[in-house]
Amino acid sequence: MKLRQNVRHWAAKRALTTPVVGGYVNDRLVGMHTDIFLDKADEGRREERRAHLDDFFDATMDTYVAALEAGYPEAEAREITHVQANFDFFNHGWAEMMEIPSDELEEHYRRYEEFFTRYGITIDDPLGDFRPADGVADAPETPGRMDDEEFENAVAGFADDAYVEDADGELHVGGTDEPDEVDVSAAPGVDESDLDDDAEAGAD
Repeated sequence: MKLRQNVRHWAAKRALTTPVVGGYVNDRLVGMHTDIFLDKADEGRREERRAHLDDFFDATMDTYVAALEAGYPEAEAREITHVQANFDFFNHGWAEMMEIPSDELEEHYRRYEEFFTRYGITIDDPLGDFRPADGVADAPETPGRMDDEEFENAVAGFADDAYVEDADGELHVGGTDEPDEVDVSAAPGVDESDLDDDAEAGAD
């Protein structure tokens, strides 16, 4: 799959594994991902999918952290969550939201089969063990979109590895190296006032 990787991604990685600050970033990333994918959907379908996507992406944040803890590099840990999302879009018939065409789903699954098997993740059950105890909000399916086999926002040909486009537009196989110094405040949902509030809370 083709992904981007810049300072905000590294900051988000650092923040999500940091107590308190991680909560701000988690919520912001969930909202960002929901909005990004809803923008690809027909306007009349967006709001009926919002609650489902919010719940789904919130669960994938736990997947991301688990993948990092399992030793996957940042790009692959993030790609794992995107593959989960594409499984979910496929199951709902949301072809216009898919980042990869349906005939590449199996290849992406096989690349991360060890991790997916460990946590019970399949194409039919994209969240596996990461499914929240209270479930995920339902959303209507649009199976007819899959029959058309039109994946207008999918990028084919990147199923054999994680391909990362850096801030300069250069493509790297497997991702880029993490900077020695990462400013957590660069992560989505965190600014200096958030960090100051957390510091004060920790002093109590």
